[in-house]
Amino acid sequence: MVTSRERVAAYRARMRERGYREVRVWVPDVRSPEFAKEAHRATAAMNAADVHENLTEFLAQTSWADAHWDETGWR
Repeated sequence: MVTSRERVAAYRARMRERGYREVRVWVPDVRSPEFAKEAHRATAAMNAADVHENLTEFLAQTSWADAHWDETGWR
């Protein structure tokens, strides 16, 4: 009987032979209280956007990407 570990190893070997590379990706846990808090903050910020005269500046101040990006790339 072939174990699941052996099946996975064989699958990964086949994929490497085909020119693929395994990549693991971490994503936010949408069930966490922190995620809910950030989603609520971002939603409130978007809802408040209408009251701001300079929308581009407002979006830059509230954007997650702007908080983690500079001229050299991701921080």
